[in-house]
Amino acid sequence: MIVVTGATGNVGRSLVRVLAAAGENVTATSRNISESDVPEGLLYRRADLADADGLRPVLDGADALFLQSGGASAHTLDVEAILDAAKAGGVRRVVLLSSIGVATRPDSASHGVVMRSIEDAVRGAGLDWTILRPGNFASNTYAWAAPVREERTVAAPFAGVGLPTIDPGDIAEVAAAALRELGHTGQVYELTGPALMAPREQAEAIGAALGEPVRFVELTRDQARARMLDFMPADVVDTTLDVLGEPTPAELRISPDVEKVLGRGPRTYAEWARANVAAFR
Repeated sequence: MIVVTGATGNVGRSLVRVLAAAGENVTATSRNISESDVPEGLLYRRADLADADGLRPVLDGADALFLQSGGASAHTLDVEAILDAAKAGGVRRVVLLSSIGVATRPDSASHGVVMRSIEDAVRGAGLDWTILRPGNFASNTYAWAAPVREERTVAAPFAGVGLPTIDPGDIAEVAAAALRELGHTGQVYELTGPALMAPREQAEAIGAALGEPVRFVELTRDQARARMLDFMPADVVDTTLDVLGEPTPAELRISPDVEKVLGRGPRTYAEWARANVAAFR
């Protein structure tokens, strides 16, 4: 049995479906998961990563674990307790969703330090492990969905600064391979899209998917920061804006790892936009 944490997230939701389609025995779990979040007939359990003891019945009898790192609340997790519960339940293999920021922003509390500590815990748990370090998610642009639907407008900073944005579905497929196949133990995969995509180009891709133009309005850094502070802590906002506006050479690098694992190149942002156009229509 494979347990997928964060099963209602952009990666976890896709991963559950990939594993189920492959005939795997899957348990999907997240804090507020419901029947509508999973394929028909698939087992789901509500559990909170912040409550390691509450995870024990979910993990009982599992062979493998997809560990979502907790996102903005990662610093609150007792990862060693989670891994102890996993081992007690029978888990032998863990695939961790980490962040490329561990390598590119190692001194950042929000992007590097916390995630490095989680990675170290996974490495030291005595389990077979694989670590996934994705870069910028295509699904981050769901934040533009409402203004695109209502006004056919995208407002964002750094109009011409591109990053190798990745489709979360590709992350999910790499995770599925690492959970199901031999040969991934001890590997750290950096996961990116196939090309640099700037916000203005992403807006154009959404417009192309819709079949009508989407206007782009460039925000200043200060304007973007004020908006982001409504839903993100200040240290996360500042580092995120640094990545978006002044990416390091490592953050601009296009990784071969998706193709190495899947035998095909990563999907483009335009493909992601076409597949998810309903959110913007």
